[in-house]
Amino acid sequence: MSITKQEFARRRKALMAMMEPNSIAILPSAKEKIRSRDTDYPFRQDSDFYYLTGFSEPGAVLVLLPEREHGEFVLFCREKNRHKEIWDGYRAGPEGACKDYSADDAFPIDDIDDILPGLIEGRERMYYAMGRDADFDRHVMEWVNLIRAKVRAGATPPGEFLDLDHFLHDMRLYKSAAEVRLMEAAAKISARAHCKAMKTCAPGRYEYELEAEIQYACALEGGRRSAYNSIVGGGKNACILHYVENDQKLKSGDLVLIDAGCEYEYYASDITRTFPVNGKFNREQKAIYNLVLKAQAAAISKIVPGNHWNEPHDASVRTIVEGLIDLGLLKGKVEKNIIKEAYKDFYMHRIGHWLGMDVHDVGDYKVGSEWRVLEPGMVMTVEPGIYVAVDNKKVDAKWRGIGVRIEDDVLITKDGCRVLSDGAPKTVADIEKLMAGRKKARA
Repeated sequence: MSITKQEFARRRKALMAMMEPNSIAILPSAKEKIRSRDTDYPFRQDSDFYYLTGFSEPGAVLVLLPEREHGEFVLFCREKNRHKEIWDGYRAGPEGACKDYSADDAFPIDDIDDILPGLIEGRERMYYAMGRDADFDRHVMEWVNLIRAKVRAGATPPGEFLDLDHFLHDMRLYKSAAEVRLMEAAAKISARAHCKAMKTCAPGRYEYELEAEIQYACALEGGRRSAYNSIVGGGKNACILHYVENDQKLKSGDLVLIDAGCEYEYYASDITRTFPVNGKFNREQKAIYNLVLKAQAAAISKIVPGNHWNEPHDASVRTIVEGLIDLGLLKGKVEKNIIKEAYKDFYMHRIGHWLGMDVHDVGDYKVGSEWRVLEPGMVMTVEPGIYVAVDNKKVDAKWRGIGVRIEDDVLITKDGCRVLSDGAPKTVADIEKLMAGRKKARA
């Protein structure tokens, strides 16, 4: 199910076709990062770098040279080293970079200072994301200045620096059939993990126990890496949008909000479900929950090609405002509450974001000054929520501390959209039915 060599090659070709004549593109890999003392965080390749190469090792640099006679795809990487591979794992080496990753040329990373200036020299324009990596920025300028110092001898340095991100990130916004399959797999794995959390939830368990259930269930199906830090918020913690402590005991009568998703083959999922710790919604929880669910349905109905990015959000806002007025949490006319943004006391975030290799994926939300038009192949999240703060004295006490968010991953298709994460139940009836068969609550 992985991305093929041919697709990586097509991506490189497509990017080079957008580059100006006689140009060069340079992109470094991600770096290993120290966690503490002599231990590192698990390495995860830079998404842009992986998107163009499929190469997952640190210590590498990608160079694209359109119309170069001796090959357009050059990769600098770590050399083979038997001793280091015994300790730290396999390295492809320059030979493997050509054989397994289709590089036209590959060189040891330790030789980059000797070789790369020669590849840069004579190119009129350089595509490089200046400012993303200060250390690598210095190397780039050292190479360029080395060429500039030889101008009197006939050397020609680049006269223009251009940002690679504009073209590359627009490419990543449109998902291929293979990418959609990976994203659907990630969403299905995560949806089943959310079901596991619902089935094993009980009063007396801790938030981190449900986090562990999610991670374990995902890992068993190949989603070993979380796409982001999991949020498991019981009771009032559900009203903290980015709550990640996940260390409190779950109480009967409270809701628990879980925002968690795995990454599968470098593609993210992002799902939120909210459900009662004891398996049964009370009246106020059910009212808020059904309003959020209605807002999500209204937003999803607007996700069709030709509509712009903000239309789903506008639909969710109107639905939530109407519902909050009906419940008595807001007062006055719908239009006035929307104009004054009175709803932001309860619904303070946007409807969603792009989704892909990064959970908050790349891609502009506006083109010029206009909201971007939705097109087939784009994937976005749809995640309305209502959060009634415990200290909100403007509402009756019975509503306070209720936090609900419902989030799904949605693919825009030719004739509408498709929810990739629909394997996790989200109606009151379906959630209560699933939870009815769980193990008895712990004291």
